[in-house]
Amino acid sequence: MGVSRKRRAGGEVGNRDRQEGAQTRVSLYDEVTAKIIAQLEAGRFPWVQPWDSSRCGGPGLPVNALTARAYSGINVLLLWGAAISAGYPSQNWLTFRQALQAGGAVRKGEKGVTVVYADRFIPEAEKARAHESGDDARAVPFLKRFTVFNVAQCEGLREGLVTQNAPLPEREIIPHAEALIAATGADFRIGGAQAYYSPGGDYVAVPPQPAFRDSVNFYRTAFHELSHWSGAGHRLGRDLSGRFGSKAYAREELCAEISAAFICATLGIAPTVRHADYVGSWLEVLREDNRAIFRAAGRASKAADYILGYGEAMTGNELGRQAA
Repeated sequence: MGVSRKRRAGGEVGNRDRQEGAQTRVSLYDEVTAKIIAQLEAGRFPWVQPWDSSRCGGPGLPVNALTARAYSGINVLLLWGAAISAGYPSQNWLTFRQALQAGGAVRKGEKGVTVVYADRFIPEAEKARAHESGDDARAVPFLKRFTVFNVAQCEGLREGLVTQNAPLPEREIIPHAEALIAATGADFRIGGAQAYYSPGGDYVAVPPQPAFRDSVNFYRTAFHELSHWSGAGHRLGRDLSGRFGSKAYAREELCAEISAAFICATLGIAPTVRHADYVGSWLEVLREDNRAIFRAAGRASKAADYILGYGEAMTGNELGRQAA
C-alpha cells in the first residue's frame, strides 16, 4: 500500500530539519573560516594577536568566568581575536544567563561573541534500527553556536570570579618551561642552526638559546617542535608525512603553531609567530576547506593538552608551583 500520509509528512519534516541543520553547520564553518582568513590576510595572527599591544590581561587562555573552565580549539582563536579588537582587559567570559547567575547582567547594547560547540549524538530512530539489525548505531555530528560576553561588558557581577594571572617577565631561563620540556621525556637536543622534529629519529632539535635574537623565542620554538613530536604515531597519531610545500605539511605546521601558542599562553609566555612565511600555504588550505581551521585548532588543543599533561603529572604538581 505504500507509506502513509502521516509518515510521509514526518519524513519530509525530518528531511527538512536535517537540511536546515546542515546549512547552519556550513554557514557557521564558512563564517568562522572567513573571519580567520581575513585576519591572516591583514597580517594579524589570531593565536598571538592579543599580546601585540600588551592588553587582554596578558598571556593565558580565555576561560568561563563562572565555571573557570578554559575554552579550547577554535573558540580560543575567536575569543582572543574579540578581546584584542575590543581592548578588553580580561579573558573571562560569560553567557547572558551566567551573568545573571553571577548576580549581575550584560549591559544594555553590548554585542556578544559567537563560540561553537561540536559533538555527536545518536537519534532514537538510529538506536532502534541498530538494535533491530544488531549493527553499531551511527552517531550524527552536530554544531551549535552560543553567545558569550566578556566580563568587561557586564555590570554588578559578584566579586571573586576568575581572574588572569599576571604575565611573567621575559627572562633568559623560565624554570617551569624548562621543567615541562624535561617532564615530557622527549629526546630534546640543543645545538645546530635549525629547529625541527625528526619523525624517523623521534627527536627534537633546537638551536641554543643564545642563538635567538630574543631569548624567550627559544621556548616558543621548543614547544612548536614538541607539538610536532606529540603527533608521532605512538602518541597522538597525526599525519606527519607531508613534504615541505604540500597541503599536509601546511596543515601540520598550522596545528603546531597554534598548539605552541596555547602552551605558551598557559605558561604565561607571550606567544609569537615563528613561521610567518607559511601564511600563503595556510591561506590556501583554509580557502579550500571551511573546516580546516576547526580541525587545526582542535588538534592543537589536543597536542597542547598532551604536552601540558606531563607537567601536571610531575610529583607534587611541581610545574604549578614553579609557575606561581
